[in-house]
Amino acid sequence: MVELMNETTTIRVSKKTVETLENLREKYGAQSIDEAIQILVKQQRKAILEKSFGAARGRITPFTEADRGEDRD
Repeated sequence: MVELMNETTTIRVSKKTVETLENLREKYGAQSIDEAIQILVKQQRKAILEKSFGAARGRITPFTEADRGEDRD
């Protein structure tokens, strides 16, 4: 996926942070540090949603005919 950057800004971070972001860029195969950050943001959002909406995961089973609760004679 290629995105054109219409607007940019500069953020001051430590050299250690730049190294960490560069390692993550390589790990994710991102074209830029910006893309690596976007990947991290999406992963974080997904994790939050899974935590919020996945509370019953593994405890809910598919409905069966016996679950209908009505007489089908």
